[in-house]
Amino acid sequence: MSHLLEVSHLSKSFGGLQATKDVSFTLDEGEIVGLIGPNGAGKTTLVNLITGVLTPSAGRIVFNGRDVTIQRPWQAARGGLARTFQIVQPFPQMSVLENVAAGALFAGQASSRRQAEIEAMTHLEFVGLADQANRPATALTLPSRKRLELAKSLAMKPKLLLLDEVNAGLNTAEIDKALGLMRTIAARGITILLIEHLMKVVTSLSTRILVLHHGELISQGEPKAVMEDPHVIEAYLGSKFAARLAEQNPQQEPANV
Repeated sequence: MSHLLEVSHLSKSFGGLQATKDVSFTLDEGEIVGLIGPNGAGKTTLVNLITGVLTPSAGRIVFNGRDVTIQRPWQAARGGLARTFQIVQPFPQMSVLENVAAGALFAGQASSRRQAEIEAMTHLEFVGLADQANRPATALTLPSRKRLELAKSLAMKPKLLLLDEVNAGLNTAEIDKALGLMRTIAARGITILLIEHLMKVVTSLSTRILVLHHGELISQGEPKAVMEDPHVIEAYLGSKFAARLAEQNPQQEPANV
């Protein structure tokens, strides 16, 4: 069976800076896969490569059976690749409904503006913002803007949804609600790549976890194995702590890379 997304030996350099280096992994339909790593590890760069914001220096990206290594963001969106952004920026002059309808019309390819608005309202109901549909998007609180960003992405009818720090700035109750939404989205068959710093979120949702460090994929596998991987512990906590932990747990094997 072919994978929904195949990333092969992907690298990106900015002058002398290697942002990603020889990264390879796959995603299958309906999976929730976590992507973690310290600040500056290359996570957002990787998302930008997959969605056409950046062009790889080397490597190949195949999505849904097509080579999409070189594409524009609008082509990625219309092809079934949708994303949220870490810094949420709704269209400021538009209402909540119009923000979501824009995604349905231009990427989800709704047949008319009216059809786009009908679809947009469905997505707003799903994320719990239907009662704020006619408010200016700029009037929303941060948690509501996060949900708006999710609704906009769903309006694009994605096969793969890349969520970049969607839980940042949310409280415990808001995070729990977001977890429920993500589980429902995955149950619909939409694959999720979750870029996240909150380990509670990653370990409770993900079937697999990928770990980037200095642009390289240093570990991947089931959550428990990855969290106990000495390479991951060293990346987050330093070599001295990793060495001390290895002495206490000499049988611990690294996860797959």
